[in-house]
Amino acid sequence: MAKADENQWLRRLPLVVGMAGGTLLMLNRLLTPVVTDSQARADVVGVFLSAILILTTLLWQQIQPVLPEAVILEGEEGFELADGLSDAIATELAWASHLLLTNTVTRSLVAYYDGQVLMRRGVLGPHKNVEVGPILERVLSQKKPVYLVSLKLYPGKVEFNYLPENTQGIICQPMGDKGALILGANAPRSYTKQDETWIEGIADKLGASLDALATFQVTT
Repeated sequence: MAKADENQWLRRLPLVVGMAGGTLLMLNRLLTPVVTDSQARADVVGVFLSAILILTTLLWQQIQPVLPEAVILEGEEGFELADGLSDAIATELAWASHLLLTNTVTRSLVAYYDGQVLMRRGVLGPHKNVEVGPILERVLSQKKPVYLVSLKLYPGKVEFNYLPENTQGIICQPMGDKGALILGANAPRSYTKQDETWIEGIADKLGASLDALATFQVTT
């Protein structure tokens, strides 16, 4: 936290110096009874430099915005798989969840398919079962992902009681014909476009395997 505060002051230093310089130049001009040509030229240069410093701070904030502040999710770390899964599916779920937890901002995830929770991993939520609410229902029916960038802004967050209570952001990603991958982050607005592409690819791979298994079970 100390390092973050230090960086914040460094980002704001040009703004502070620029505003202080401009204020001192204005006071100097007001308190000077007779302004010489050389002083007028110096004032112009000083105002120009102060403006450059202020503009530098504003541009820097656009190029490198302050990252959202992360929280520690409430709950215990765990890894749970549903009973009766084949070794192949269990291995694929373990592999996929490990990649998501180590390569994205995901800190908690749930794999849901055909009315069953297949896996919970990361920081576990207080409830094991998934009650399908309006948001998840839309994902399952329309086969389109939903990204809730800041969960506290959405009244519908109550349906995600199977994730940690202080989860900051959620992606509900379709997974095959009957499932979804629900991922929780510990900071708002933290998933990048690259993360979303990565998550989509892994969910598609898991969904293809689960759909194939479901088809095989029906035909046999």
